[in-house]
Amino acid sequence: MEEKHKATVPTIGITLGDFNGIGPEVILKSFTYDRLLQVCTPVIYGSGRILAFYRKMLGDDCPSFYQLKPDQPPQARKINVINCWEEDYNVTPGQVTPEAGQCAWLSLQHATKDLQAGHIQAVVTAPINKHNMQSESFSFPGHTEYFASVCGVAESLMLMVSDELRVGTVTGHVSLGQVAKLITPERVRTKLRLLYDSLRKDFGITKPRIAVLGLNPHAGENGLLGHEEKDILQPIIEEERTKGRLVYGPYPADGFFGTGQFNKFDAVLAMYHDQGLVPFKTIAFANGVNYTAGLSLVRTSPDHGTAYDLAGKGQADATSMQEALLLAHRIATVRQANA
Repeated sequence: MEEKHKATVPTIGITLGDFNGIGPEVILKSFTYDRLLQVCTPVIYGSGRILAFYRKMLGDDCPSFYQLKPDQPPQARKINVINCWEEDYNVTPGQVTPEAGQCAWLSLQHATKDLQAGHIQAVVTAPINKHNMQSESFSFPGHTEYFASVCGVAESLMLMVSDELRVGTVTGHVSLGQVAKLITPERVRTKLRLLYDSLRKDFGITKPRIAVLGLNPHAGENGLLGHEEKDILQPIIEEERTKGRLVYGPYPADGFFGTGQFNKFDAVLAMYHDQGLVPFKTIAFANGVNYTAGLSLVRTSPDHGTAYDLAGKGQADATSMQEALLLAHRIATVRQANA
């Protein structure tokens, strides 16, 4: 796509992900929701042949798509497809194959290039298999780290988003044994700043209320069960309050979610992956979205993986993909308005 696309609605790129997972299915199913084509122009980076395979599997209710020729701008109110490879790979739903990983990387490369060039205003990434996608070119734990590298930032923030809840994490895809040593004042301050700035810039919340969770059971029990709350988290929270920011905590994670305290806040900063994502997925599994905050680019993804056990059966729920597309549209629109 050589010429920058001028449109009244954002042009949203969609990577195909692992074509043996549920990515192609949930992408196509998403556009049975007519509103999406009214608010964005979608461009799928992948393979028309592979999408045709899944369209045939899904039946007549599945929407058609328009395959773009080289240098052709996307068509408004149509599902556009850019073919990112010429090879005729076999589609084997539910199977892990090196070809699917290679194609997921090609899809991501093409979408990233157009995103950086401004031809698309945001990208929604379908699920990948982090193992079969690894190569000399892609050696990242996941999309979050990849896009941070693309944008040249040392830190970004994995922010899980739903209508009910927003949860960011200080540490992400690291082992539990590494978490405590990574809870440093510098890292907590950075993640808290990224969360605060994103709530204002991307979500339009002028005075966001943020809850910080403790690392240890019962938020350390005043030092009895751990020192991180007293030595690291409390001083940072007090520091933020002196700046006029509405930052509270540290809260014991179990009681915080169990009593519904999260409803009083615009976002929650958890200390590690499962501390934040277990309650988030319990509350908002079907409609949750993964947003990478702190980047110059807009990237969202559905809050699920490849789900090989469901692939090719027509049973995958497209709600999270739909929500990822809508969130990408909303954030891209806010950024365009404020540019």
